[in-house]
Amino acid sequence: MGNSQPHIVIAGAGAIGCYVGGLLDHAGHHVSFLGRPRILDEVRVAGLRLSDYGRGEVWRAPGRLDLREDAEVLATADIVLVCVKSSATAQMGDMIAAHAPDAAIVISLQNGMGHADTLRAQLPDHDIRAGVVPFNVVPLGEGRFHRATSGDIVIAAGAGDVAGTISVEGLRVTQSDAIEAVQWGKFLINLNNAPNALSGLKLQEQLLDRDWRRLMADQMTEALGVLRAHGCAVRSTTPVPAGLVPHILRLPTPLFRRIAARMLTIDPKARTSMAYDLIGGRPTEIDALQGAVIAMGQAKSIPTPLCSAIHAAVKRAEHSGLVPQTPDSFRR
Repeated sequence: MGNSQPHIVIAGAGAIGCYVGGLLDHAGHHVSFLGRPRILDEVRVAGLRLSDYGRGEVWRAPGRLDLREDAEVLATADIVLVCVKSSATAQMGDMIAAHAPDAAIVISLQNGMGHADTLRAQLPDHDIRAGVVPFNVVPLGEGRFHRATSGDIVIAAGAGDVAGTISVEGLRVTQSDAIEAVQWGKFLINLNNAPNALSGLKLQEQLLDRDWRRLMADQMTEALGVLRAHGCAVRSTTPVPAGLVPHILRLPTPLFRRIAARMLTIDPKARTSMAYDLIGGRPTEIDALQGAVIAMGQAKSIPTPLCSAIHAAVKRAEHSGLVPQTPDSFRR
């Protein structure tokens, strides 16, 4: 990173990867997108159109983008932003190990926990940093990606001003000495990915339904109990401390709307990423979310009935198709 134009490789050009990489490219960074034909073929035809719930559209013409399907592009990487699904972390780690220089900084921008540890085990000579992406990106097809919620990316602190390097207009990045606590805070919020997907509702519709909020609150309370038993520090990614969020979610809707106004900075069209995975017939990250709570609960002999019911419902939907559920579907 001694030069003014580090080569940034987006390792996993999905919704988050295309959005983050597109804004970095728009700002003048040297960016390559490593991905699969399913998305890259769309971008080769239409380019990248990036929109935000609070600002205008950015368009990157296809001829201006470096779109790659061969991992050899990692050979000149200075910064690798890992944006693959949880289940593909080890495979991407193998690619980075085979091609990227040891000096490349590798940042995990993935849902769930433990991905940075997986990468460290495969890449002992690299600077590996965990990261948190608090916002939601909606894939609209034909190279269009829409940011539908708010928040700034947070990465682990380390040598050099990496956060400053990858902060550009429309994409603020900060660093934290307590990244694992920040990750657990985002993990708790991400537990709603599955209920939202199973509801068939837009995210804002779901949040304005008190029965769904009660389910979200009870699930978060269940998970917080498990995290406390394991001694996990939690730093909220919302303006409200993590322990108070379930109480706010349970409030009557008119009061919730007033108190949680900042939590409702959401595009009315937004759904969670898991909703789009189920709609598209793709595997989800349920094992890295509710599945992790279940496993941690079992390790401490703590029952996790809500997470278990939601986990089972998502697995059924993966195999048999999505049938919208009600909050009562998960109560025993």
